Amino acid sequence: MSLSQVLAPQLQQSLALLQAPTLELKALVEQELQQNPVLEEVSAMEAEQEDKTSGEAPAYDMADPTEPPADTKFDPTTEKPNDGPVDDFQAEFEKLAQADQDWRDHFAQTNLPMRQNEEAEERREHMFNSLTAQISLQESLLEQMRFADFSDELRSIAEMIIGNIDDYGYLNPSPNSKPPLTPDQIVESLSFSTNVPKEQILEILRVIQTFHPTGVGARDLRECLLLQLERLNKRRTIEYRMVEGFMEALGKRRIPEMARGLGITTDDVQEAIVRIGHLEPRPGRAFMPDNDRYILPEVFVHRMGEEFVVTNNNEQIPHLRISNTYKDLMAQADSSGEVRDYIREKIRAGKFLIKSLHQRQQTILNIANEIVKRQRDFMDKGVAHLKPMTMVQVAEVVGVHETTVSRAVSAKYIETPQGIFEMKYFFTSGIQTSGGENMSNTSVKDMIADIFAEEDSSKPLSDDQVVKILKEKGIVIARRTVAKYRSELNILPSNLRKVY
Repeated sequence: MSLSQVLAPQLQQSLALLQAPTLELKALVEQELQQNPVLEEVSAMEAEQEDKTSGEAPAYDMADPTEPPADTKFDPTTEKPNDGPVDDFQAEFEKLAQADQDWRDHFAQTNLPMRQNEEAEERREHMFNSLTAQISLQESLLEQMRFADFSDELRSIAEMIIGNIDDYGYLNPSPNSKPPLTPDQIVESLSFSTNVPKEQILEILRVIQTFHPTGVGARDLRECLLLQLERLNKRRTIEYRMVEGFMEALGKRRIPEMARGLGITTDDVQEAIVRIGHLEPRPGRAFMPDNDRYILPEVFVHRMGEEFVVTNNNEQIPHLRISNTYKDLMAQADSSGEVRDYIREKIRAGKFLIKSLHQRQQTILNIANEIVKRQRDFMDKGVAHLKPMTMVQVAEVVGVHETTVSRAVSAKYIETPQGIFEMKYFFTSGIQTSGGENMSNTSVKDMIADIFAEEDSSKPLSDDQVVKILKEKGIVIARRTVAKYRSELNILPSNLRKVY
């Protein structure tokens, strides 16, 4: 036997709600709504009207008259689940029933906005139902194959070749194939399994390479670029000769070497590189699914006079309350003890969920207020004035544990006068300047980006030179640190940035 600490289910739920960003939070609440019949969700407009009518706290607070005040600090690492009995259900139900009746009387007189809201929701749903799904690259190639002059046997081989074309448009084996095959081995395996000569399979591949998008079916980047140049009737151009015979030198931008090999000037090589840059290295990109991420800020920061005001994005947070149906059932004298116990347990769980939602919002707001307070110069002037800040510092002021701050800012975004940033962006270590001031490493990285942006492209700066420039500004960092920041900024080394 041994003693061990185990997180209670309610505490686990609190942590999940705190860590979940808005969209995930909605999914968690919807799951709870399905599992707990006493909970019901009200629209934001209903909640706002209910607040005005009842004079109570927000809708997700109404179910618990003992809700802590708005400035209560929340630390899930120390929060204890409320396992005690629910206080005086009858008095609570009477209070909630009166608030609900007041709301219904008010809504009966002002139901026009609700109908307008329902009409807007219907239009929105119709728009989403009208959207069409985008076809994949393989589906497009199979559709084009139907118009090609293939026999039934060759058509099946073409289908197998298309099945081995990846999302980027290259002939690649399935990632699950064991052992992994090269494109040439794919052709050989198809020849062996179908008893069709390798030359005929290559001819089928060449037909597929004439399909749209240009460059599809290539076995490597070199072949992909050559296929595009051929489609543009540029077989006799400098760029075609460069890609055909100097692909390695082109990748490493060895311009003098290519100039000597082609018998042209470095200026001609440079111009050809620009034209090659207009080609598409990933022809299947246009058919790839839209992976854009849509961000919903958890917190908004607005300037009001000389101060910054921080507010929660409460519009996206579900508003919950305890259903009147179950409150009435609980109040009926003829309800059995088993029914009352079941409803009591569900109401207790619902009240804890509502309380956790409220505490989540307040915790995030408290942390955001401290971030804005410490990063006021950033709010006024931008990234260059970002100050070093740790989660421990914020946790001490807010009155929670450091891990709570980490969970609260995870995958959360804040909208500031300088743009939308991830809340974790503001927690950075610092570099001390020669003047004794602390500067955020994010600010130093931004400064390095500006230095490279202003350099002479014919004489690009080395990492050592950047170290000297920063030292003149009072910032002493190692050359490897500059190289690390340059790599994170996707800036090439000096020998690959040089323009002849």
